[in-house]
Amino acid sequence: MKRREFISLTATSALLSSVETLAQEKPLLSNVDSKFQLKIMATNWGWSGSLDAFCAAAKKEGYDGIEMWWPNEAKDQKELFAALEKHDLEIGYLCGSGHKDPAINLESFKKAINAASTQSAKKPLYINCHSGKDFFTYEQSKLFIDHTTETSAKTGIKICHETHRGRIMFAAHIARNFIEKNPALHLTLDISHWCNVHESLLEDQAETVSMALERVEHLHARIGHQEGPQVNDPRAPEWESTVKAHFAWWDKVLERKMKAGETMTILTEFGPPNYLPTLPYTQQPVADQWAINVYMMQLLRKRYLR
Repeated sequence: MKRREFISLTATSALLSSVETLAQEKPLLSNVDSKFQLKIMATNWGWSGSLDAFCAAAKKEGYDGIEMWWPNEAKDQKELFAALEKHDLEIGYLCGSGHKDPAINLESFKKAINAASTQSAKKPLYINCHSGKDFFTYEQSKLFIDHTTETSAKTGIKICHETHRGRIMFAAHIARNFIEKNPALHLTLDISHWCNVHESLLEDQAETVSMALERVEHLHARIGHQEGPQVNDPRAPEWESTVKAHFAWWDKVLERKMKAGETMTILTEFGPPNYLPTLPYTQQPVADQWAINVYMMQLLRKRYLR
């Protein structure tokens, strides 16, 4: 048997075993409000084909929608709206800026938020924010939160700030300060970043993590570890305890949303190289990004739906 065939067979076997084990637990289904809905989104991060082809693939796999950066150009917006309508998909917009100057970054951020939240072609399920920079002061960073709080109140759209490295919520203890001082703050939880930043599964920051979980409106379902924001393959048995740690956090968010009868959105966001490790010299990915994300989507559905 060739090495590639062996890896494929092993991964498939591990996938089925892992899916069945985690799916059979179904820890939260005893107290679910009938209005609860789970919407699972696909990422175009790493997709090399056309937007229409991406949407077609996402629909075929069974995703409810997609998450992607808000397109600034009118022609790109038109292309996006056409693909969403053609393939009957929901959308979550991603907004942010990479500029190092706080004032310019904020101006660009506001422009994207305002455009994405007020266009009438396709109302998003949510807007996810890559907010500011990790070196901005609290006062500079709060301006991003203030704008999204005001915009959300006006439009009724959930706007969430992602717990992302390099951004204002890059670390657990930093996010806690924002949580304590901003009662209307909503989070997109990508806790893989915090595992990486703190080189732990956050055992020593349980109180802070618990506070954050109460503010989560959207999840990015990627598995991080102590030395990186993405395990090489969540189906591999060596990551079992790490996968279970992430699901324990996600369970708490889903339990709250289920009991409240609210819609929960989750993006499967395992990324391409160099998030996805590669072999040296050849730079061949050690796993299939698309297959991993589909695996995560199927696992989430089996775990959290009746």
